[in-house]
Amino acid sequence: MKFKSASLFVCGLLCCFSSTVWAQSVPEEPEWKESSVPPPPAFNIEKLVTFDVSSNSSLVFGVDPEAINISQSDGVVRYVMVAANASGARNVMYEGIRCETGEFKTYGRYSPEGRWNMVDNAEWRTMFGNMPSKHALRFAQAGACDNAGLPSSVNILVSRLKNPNFRTAQ
Repeated sequence: MKFKSASLFVCGLLCCFSSTVWAQSVPEEPEWKESSVPPPPAFNIEKLVTFDVSSNSSLVFGVDPEAINISQSDGVVRYVMVAANASGARNVMYEGIRCETGEFKTYGRYSPEGRWNMVDNAEWRTMFGNMPSKHALRFAQAGACDNAGLPSSVNILVSRLKNPNFRTAQ
């Protein structure tokens, strides 16, 4: 009986020490870091693929497919978003979406003089917050994200945008 108690005690000690060793041998997941952001791409107003953001919005939102970049290195979809009203006035933004976390960032805004004004210390913001515009969330739902993942190609993203029945729930 004494042997059985000693064996159990030794087994218990071994389990304690092995779990400590095991916990130390599992590599930690590295902290996410954004890749170097490329400069804003050229865009063509004539080639915009538009999509609905809200039935209450008077703005029409669209992206030029040639200005979309899917970065596998950091998991960010970068694009130029154009918001135009009925009179033709436009807001143009260079943005990125992190599908994995449901966040977006505005890197810069295009001025009427034809220059990009980059945002100093741009920060990631949730797409699900109470914002005046839900364009980033709707763009993600309309095809820029594959749930919490990236679309496999720009062509697939664009074909989803062109399909009015793709994830129509808002």
